[in-house]
Amino acid sequence: MSSEENDILEVEDTEYNAKNISVLKGLEAVRKRPAMYIGDVGTRGLHHLINEVVDNSIDEALAGFCDTIKVTIQKDGSVCVEDNGRGIPVDLHEEENKSALEVVMTVLHAGGKFDKHNYKVSGGLHGVGVSVVNALSEWLKVEVKRDEKIYGMTFKCGDAQGEIKVLGTLKKPETGTKITFYPDKTIFRTIKFKFDTVIERMRELAYLNKNVSIRVIDEIEGEDQLFHFKGGIIEFVKYLDSAREVMHKTVYIEGEKDGTPVEIAFQYNTDFSENLCTYVNNINTHEGGTHLVGFKSGLTRTLNNYAAKNNLIKDGKIILSGDDFREGLTAVISVKVHEPQFEGQTKTKLGNSEIKSAVETLVNEKLALFLEENPAVGKKIIEKCLRAAEAREAARRARDLARRKNAMDNFDLPGKLADCSITDPEHCEIFIVEGDSAGGSAKQGRNRRFQAILPLKGKILNVEKAKLTKILENTEIRSMVAAVGAGMGAEFNDEKLRYGKVILMTDADVDGSHIRTLLLTFLYRYMKDLITGGRVYIAQPPLYRVKKGKEEFYAFDEAERDEILKRLKVNIAEVRTAEDDEKEPEAALDPDAKIKGVHISRYKGLGEMNPEQLWQTTMNPESRTLLQVSLESAATADKIFETLMGDDVEQRRAFIEKHAKYVRNLDV
Repeated sequence: MSSEENDILEVEDTEYNAKNISVLKGLEAVRKRPAMYIGDVGTRGLHHLINEVVDNSIDEALAGFCDTIKVTIQKDGSVCVEDNGRGIPVDLHEEENKSALEVVMTVLHAGGKFDKHNYKVSGGLHGVGVSVVNALSEWLKVEVKRDEKIYGMTFKCGDAQGEIKVLGTLKKPETGTKITFYPDKTIFRTIKFKFDTVIERMRELAYLNKNVSIRVIDEIEGEDQLFHFKGGIIEFVKYLDSAREVMHKTVYIEGEKDGTPVEIAFQYNTDFSENLCTYVNNINTHEGGTHLVGFKSGLTRTLNNYAAKNNLIKDGKIILSGDDFREGLTAVISVKVHEPQFEGQTKTKLGNSEIKSAVETLVNEKLALFLEENPAVGKKIIEKCLRAAEAREAARRARDLARRKNAMDNFDLPGKLADCSITDPEHCEIFIVEGDSAGGSAKQGRNRRFQAILPLKGKILNVEKAKLTKILENTEIRSMVAAVGAGMGAEFNDEKLRYGKVILMTDADVDGSHIRTLLLTFLYRYMKDLITGGRVYIAQPPLYRVKKGKEEFYAFDEAERDEILKRLKVNIAEVRTAEDDEKEPEAALDPDAKIKGVHISRYKGLGEMNPEQLWQTTMNPESRTLLQVSLESAATADKIFETLMGDDVEQRRAFIEKHAKYVRNLDV
């Protein structure tokens, strides 16, 4: 009998009653299942801790009680978030029989966000934020300025270390909260905060809250940045389009409908892609929702009416669609909702039906007025939309022509695709592989039941600079679209997806990184739903193979390689590499030249691995490492893609110079 069968029998024989029911008290549930509360325990979840604490300060700002926030990555690796809000209440909470401060820090779903009299709008509506940070911290300290005194409490792994104390008195009336925490290294894979990751969200918050100053300090790297934007989202749009050629001054719409404050800023540029960034109570709703639908409807209706009223469409055959009105459009839509209803636990799509009409009505009223007062801008916008319509029609004709030419095999899978045998998308995955050589190894090494392989030849087109007609002519893009099966752009339909996972597998060198960036640019611009749906992954092939006798070890970077050598008790300086053998083949024959029988190979490409090695290290679900591509901020993603793949050489150079210190593997 197998061990698995034994396990089953043991479970069946085990008594199951009340004593088997576990009750996790206090913050135990958070420490037991941290990913349920912060997404994951990697870099993303780590930085989410800062966001949770800062969100409380921003909620104070939204209520009109805070205008200064300071975030400090301290030399010991801890983070301090300080604001000048009202300060967390410190008086006795009668129901819990402990201070309100301790309740806020140690009880889930406790806080002032549930009473609309305290906060009219709030991003942290679930009330779990700061208590979760406390639970996942090795230690946390709170200082509150209130009632002309400074109060303090200390916690370890979420547990209070004594009662609330008075730490001192204030010389002048002052209020605020200061929270310092050190992440629990037994929970997180890394506890090193990245300055650039922190400032992305802080910059975004400063744009969305023009009355707030946010300062971010990194004492370890010696970095210090202050964000304060008096122009608010108008400056945000200009920042997003700083690498593009804009066509007119920014259009700004502000107003309130049915108790919902709405702010919108947008402008057109000469590019072809749209970039719509939406927020609800400062939450980045990158999946959109009713506020985005309202904006699109209002924009389309108003511009159509304006074009007809002013006789700007000379050729009656051209019919402008919503897509035409959004080509080259950059917009930021920010709404404040009293009781937002988000679809899913990730809070990325707004579901309140009443917000659609509120936003649409405001756009209709305010944009119509703007166009009447700025006829030159209105004419430029309509001309841009007409060019988009003409390009769309040309692209449609190109597709129809391709269909006629390939009537027998239209939309058939590309010949070089090695498909899998099962057809359930949720259990299938496709590897998009760089080059025929790696593709050959992948085809031989894969599990044919659920893994498909699509080799791509060379670098695909840079879609950031190309028109749609040019994109549709690209053979590699056409192959990729056909294989994935869901279409692209406005025609994308995830119900037609043929694979639940789309895995990019490229060489770990400069060319491989470039190809991966080109692929991600295409997916972001024309198949964004794949990314927002969590279906895009990046394979992680090893860089090194360490061989000792018949044993083989694989390392994904130099640090892991050195750790393997340390376990084998070998000094790396004594080890011969494959490059050494090429330079001095005669030395490789000398038994004294391969010290302790250890040899290191550095893989220059996927094609250097045989099928078995590629399967075991990169493709086997039991042993591989995949990086999931996520979209934390649509604004940040758009800015990076435009900087790296757009036409502005100076911005690209500045980006490379700034981030050069983070390069790990550089082939020159």
